[in-house]
Amino acid sequence: MSFEFEGRTIETNEQGYLVNQDDWSEDMARVMARNEHIELTDRHWDVINYLRDEYFNNRGNQPNTRTIIKAMSAAWGEKIKQKDLYDLFPLDPSKQGGRIAGLPESRRKGGY
Repeated sequence: MSFEFEGRTIETNEQGYLVNQDDWSEDMARVMARNEHIELTDRHWDVINYLRDEYFNNRGNQPNTRTIIKAMSAAWGEKIKQKDLYDLFPLDPSKQGGRIAGLPESRRKGGY
């Protein structure tokens, strides 16, 4: 699969994950999110940046939803629940968030 972005053809797998993570940009993330009916807010960007940081700076780590909850609770200074993350990324915070963050598809099963 592929899609057009800023005059370039961007390759994705069948689930919409980027084949080449170097193709990713914040503008591309906005378009990918909009295509999934998500308007990115600061909280979305916090999750996206956290996922990218974990992947690129922690040997390809792709946190599950429970780990994201803990990290965002600390970042936002409030105890959040799983529902709070699913309100941001309804199809699964770790998987949908990771896709919009330009990460490869996670091979782990559950999100929690």
